[in-house]
Amino acid sequence: MLVALLSIVATLGTRRRLGTQIALSVAGALAYAGTVLAIVWRVVFSPTASAATYQLGGWPAPFGITLVADALSAFMLSMVAVVGCAALVFSVGYMTPDEQRVFYHPLFHCLLLGVSGAFLTGDLFNLFVWFEVMLLSSYVFVAFYGRKKHTRAAFWYVVLNLVGSVVMLVAIGGLYSVTGTLNMADMARRLADPAAFGIGVEAVVGLSALLFAVFALKAGLVPFQFWVPSAYRAAPLPVTALLAGVTKKVGLYAIVRLYFTVFGATRLSVSIPGVGGDSLLAFYGAVLFALATASVLVGGLGALSAGELEGVFAYSSISQIGFISIPLAIGAASSTPAIHRLAVLAALVYALNHALAKGTLFLAAGTVRSAVGTSRLRDLGGIASRSPALAGVFFVAALALVGIPPLSGFFGKLLVFDVALRAEATFGLALLLGGTGLTIAYTTRVWNRAFWGTQTPAVSASSPNRLQLAVVVALAACIVAVGLGFDPIYRFADAAASAAIDRGAYVDAVGLTGGEGA
Repeated sequence: MLVALLSIVATLGTRRRLGTQIALSVAGALAYAGTVLAIVWRVVFSPTASAATYQLGGWPAPFGITLVADALSAFMLSMVAVVGCAALVFSVGYMTPDEQRVFYHPLFHCLLLGVSGAFLTGDLFNLFVWFEVMLLSSYVFVAFYGRKKHTRAAFWYVVLNLVGSVVMLVAIGGLYSVTGTLNMADMARRLADPAAFGIGVEAVVGLSALLFAVFALKAGLVPFQFWVPSAYRAAPLPVTALLAGVTKKVGLYAIVRLYFTVFGATRLSVSIPGVGGDSLLAFYGAVLFALATASVLVGGLGALSAGELEGVFAYSSISQIGFISIPLAIGAASSTPAIHRLAVLAALVYALNHALAKGTLFLAAGTVRSAVGTSRLRDLGGIASRSPALAGVFFVAALALVGIPPLSGFFGKLLVFDVALRAEATFGLALLLGGTGLTIAYTTRVWNRAFWGTQTPAVSASSPNRLQLAVVVALAACIVAVGLGFDPIYRFADAAASAAIDRGAYVDAVGLTGGEGA
């Protein structure tokens, strides 16, 4: 967070000297990636790995503001580092000098700051604050080009998210009133033994439902997906790669952190058709499964009918967020702790694949738009013969979305199917197969329309920017590398999943006592 903050200051101070500003911006992004790498080593892979906490101002939890870097936070930050660095370097070759002078670089680092704060905060109110920091910069990016369609997209994006922010603030205030704390670790230990702290579980159910709706909005799950296609098509494509690859995951991260780690200990008898259990988590499993089902179908069908690359990939993001949510829903509905861990593990691996693949696809769309001057499918054709490298990038990313071995998507999809099989979720398996069929259909359509066949006049006259091409090739190489060297990624995701469900370890890391079973 400090690196991102310093990058904002440095790029603001050099805005009149574009070359210096770009150099400092790229250096800031690389420093950010290096810091994330150090955190990953410290909390996951070092011989003495453990969660790291920092109490701002020296005020101990639960009275002060706590920052927590555990394996789950580190896993999410690693996605930010990879996609963020790629998108920023891509921006240098994609955005015009005038566009980069309009506070592009400070805003980009502000977006990184907001996302990082959301992943690291151990405090519910500060989760809201970092959400707002992230959203403020994304508002500007959606309206960045200033034309009518961009302003309209930004208007609805702002309105929907402002409504979400108000609802989130009301829910947080209510939870503070009911539980007496905003510290997430403290809230988790209190909800594990509500009678001892005089907490009414019924009130927590209603307030957590409000928060759940807000996180579903941030994640773009159906029926809260309306802002996604227009916002993704309006923002500069390097920023869209970050929005689709990373910022949407903040909503999913919040669902995992709050509903598996904090609210998961709350006992509540659940008896609705197809779902039963004694945990608040079981109730949200049924709700999340309904949203995930709708997302897979609506997103997949929308991608089939979209007329330009950005539209296809935007609707695809809605569908893929549904794929990530399915194992979480199945895990939440299960009463078996092993299924909980495997479900979060599958969701994280699939989220990583989605971040890499969708980041690659949006940046590839940017390369096409920059070289050809359009991304409309009816104006494209024969890109594979004009630029085999660019076609290869799309091919790799598309196969990763489908789940073809040995790419990163294969392991993500394998784990998701494994969760559904172990939990005997027949409808979940059918949904996964149907969603995979839709993914094959819309990626094949894009390949046939844009990359295969006869070159159109616009494509024949095009020449991809070398820097942009180098960035997308590097991201596609990451997809291949993750698939070929999956073992450390699996261990990393497994540690993150364990951190998400190990309530006691999270409470202990913050310096409190009592958690699981307390």
